Amino acid sequence: MSFGAHTIKPAADSKRTSKRVGRGNGSGKGNYSARGMKGQRARSGGKSNTAVIGFKQSIRKIPKLRGFTSPNKRVGTVTLQMLNRTFEDGATVTPEQLIAAGMVKSSAAGVKIVATGELQKKLVISGCIASATALKAIEAAGGSLITE
Repeated sequence: MSFGAHTIKPAADSKRTSKRVGRGNGSGKGNYSARGMKGQRARSGGKSNTAVIGFKQSIRKIPKLRGFTSPNKRVGTVTLQMLNRTFEDGATVTPEQLIAAGMVKSSAAGVKIVATGELQKKLVISGCIASATALKAIEAAGGSLITE
């Protein structure tokens, strides 16, 4: 069996078959050939339909009323269990250290400590916010929370 450039084929189901338009009304893509009736997109050389649809969908996703919260600016969440695993006893924890440790991506919207797991180490946490239960656990372990 010989192998060459003429034997190379794309993977199965990787290529979509093209839409065969203008082959009569029985095909379901005849008459106006899936272009609708009149207008710029119905003519040859008109602006492509996909570019217009993509733009319309992106506009629709932005709410028109009652404000808008960006999904890219989320509060970074860190658990007590993660703090217990990563930091030594008596360490000072800052948002920059949490980013360096890979616990949060960004501190732009703030970092919040939540009470999942247990904390056995005495930590001084600075520049973060904490839930009420997490604050009790931090203070019970002998640590403190400094908010600036």
